[in-house]
Amino acid sequence: MPRATRDGVSIYYEHEADAVGTPVVFVQGLGFGRWMWRWQREAVAGERPVIAPDNRGTGRSDAGLPPLLPRLPRKLRTPLMRKLGGYSIAGLAADLEAVLDDVGTRRVHLVGASMGGMIALQYALEYNRVETLTLLCTTPGGPEAIPVPEETREAMFDVKKGASERETFRQRMRPAFNEQFTNRNPHLIDRILEWRLEQDADEPAREAQAAAVLGFDVSDRLGEIRVPTLVCHGTNDRVVPVGNAELLADQLPDARLELLEGGSHCVFIEASDRVNEVLSGFLADHD
Repeated sequence: MPRATRDGVSIYYEHEADAVGTPVVFVQGLGFGRWMWRWQREAVAGERPVIAPDNRGTGRSDAGLPPLLPRLPRKLRTPLMRKLGGYSIAGLAADLEAVLDDVGTRRVHLVGASMGGMIALQYALEYNRVETLTLLCTTPGGPEAIPVPEETREAMFDVKKGASERETFRQRMRPAFNEQFTNRNPHLIDRILEWRLEQDADEPAREAQAAAVLGFDVSDRLGEIRVPTLVCHGTNDRVVPVGNAELLADQLPDARLELLEGGSHCVFIEASDRVNEVLSGFLADHD
C-alpha cells in the first residue's frame, strides 16, 4: 500500500501506472472517500495513469489530529476544530504535494470536486506540477462567492440526536443529489451508503475538513493560475451554487465553462457519462 508522509502524518494513495502519459490525479470532496471518483476512474482506466489519494482523515489516511480533540463531546469539539484544531486547504494541498513527490511524477492533470476543487486551486497556486486543472462543483471562496444555502448547511452539518451513522449519511446526502435521481436509483444509493460507511471520514476528521473549507479564499489570486482549466458545474447544485462556477470562469485566465443543465452537486455521479465525455475531451485537447 503506497503511502506518503508529511509532518508525521501518513497519507494513503492509489497509483494505477499501467498506462503511459501524464497521470490524472483525483482529489476528493469534504469527507468523501475514493469511491466518489469510481465512474471517472473507470473512464480513464488503461488510457492514462491514475493517482487517487485519500485526504487527511479520510479512508486509509491518518487524521493527524491532537489526541484529545476527537474524544471531546461534539458541542465542545466543533468550535475548537473551527478555531484551533482543524485542517487548512493549504495543508491538504501540501499533503497532495507529498504524495506526488513520493510517486515521482513531474506533471499531472489535476481533477478536484467541491473541497477537492479548493485543494486543486490551492495546489495550482503553490506548486508547479499542474498541466491542466479540472474543477467540479467548487468555489474560489471570498466575499463574492455564493455561500452554501442555510437549508443545505443544516441538512449537512446538523446531526439528529439518536440517529444511526447510516441515517446521518442518508440525511447529509439529500442536498447533494436530485430527488428524482435518488428515487430512480435506490439500489445505487444503498451501495453508496455502504461505500461511505467504509471509506468516508469519521466525524472529528470531517469537522476538521469543514474548518478548512470555511477558511478558504483564493479569490484574489485566480489570475495567477495560467494553466488550461475546465470548470464544470451542475445548474441545480444545492450545495455550491452554480454562480461560483461563473466566478471561476470569469477570473481564471484560461478557463472553459461547462454547465450541465439540471445537474446536482454530485453531477459526476448522476450525469457521469456526460462528465466523463467532457473530461476526456478536455484532457485529449491538452495531451
